[in-house]
Amino acid sequence: MVLLAAAGAGWAWHRFQSPGPLVEQAQLVIPRGGTEAIAAALRRAGVIEEPRLFTLATLATRGDGPLRAAEFAFPPGASMAQVLDILRHARPAQRRVTIPEGLTARQIAALLARTEGLTGEPPAFAEGTVLPETYAYNWGDDRSGLLRRAESAMLQALAEAWSARAGNLPLATPREALVLASIVERETSVPEERPRVAAVFLNRLRAGMPLQSDPTVAYAAADGAPLDRPLSRADLDRDHPFNTYKVRGLPPAPIAAPGVAALRAVTRPAATEDLYFVADGSGGHAFARTLEEHNRNVARWREIERRRGAGL
Repeated sequence: MVLLAAAGAGWAWHRFQSPGPLVEQAQLVIPRGGTEAIAAALRRAGVIEEPRLFTLATLATRGDGPLRAAEFAFPPGASMAQVLDILRHARPAQRRVTIPEGLTARQIAALLARTEGLTGEPPAFAEGTVLPETYAYNWGDDRSGLLRRAESAMLQALAEAWSARAGNLPLATPREALVLASIVERETSVPEERPRVAAVFLNRLRAGMPLQSDPTVAYAAADGAPLDRPLSRADLDRDHPFNTYKVRGLPPAPIAAPGVAALRAVTRPAATEDLYFVADGSGGHAFARTLEEHNRNVARWREIERRRGAGL
């Protein structure tokens, strides 16, 4: 009987230390509900082969600590000993969600609502208060907590940009810088253009000219949602606080979430006297200091559009 017991213990120890059946690394959400529920989840994922042996091993090593419900990464061939060590001591697997620059608050809320692994409803938040960035989170984290981190990141980024601002900006507060940065973010997707686009709008503010920014009109036309059609003459003629063709100065609030580069562009713009810009057909813009020069750039752009429409 002693020999049989020793043989049984040796077999159990061998199985405890031997490589498991997992073929490639896997991330698995470990459920709550006790050892049997965990063993069943591990078996379904191919991490272990024998749930009963796993339960016995958990009981025999209970002095090492409780098993945790979280998401963990298991390496290929993880032994039962390794699996138990991961469940007791490893850091939960990190997930990441990226909030792109230029999204509206509605778009960000929708993005977080469909992000797998987050829990809870996303709370309401103001336009432009979330910093576009990639955020790490763990399975089961609350959406409100991630949003608080993103809002705190925006406050810090805005404070840093404002403290390093150039002199003589026609902006009175960090809030005004945030509003203008949101416009710059929506006007161009070319990184090197941001300081020059920002300079155009700042020059217009100094001159008392309307900003005449199409993205602000689109924001007004869609009531803060993405506009799924071209702007119309009626949109441009509409009296609305966000219509910068009709209202001089900045709109009353941001129109999107600007990134760090747009914040820096607005607070440290390019040194230029440009007052105009228009698409140049290459994804960027042609800039001009005078209306005459701008009109020539507009004519070139319209010819490019005409050729494209004609398939030339």
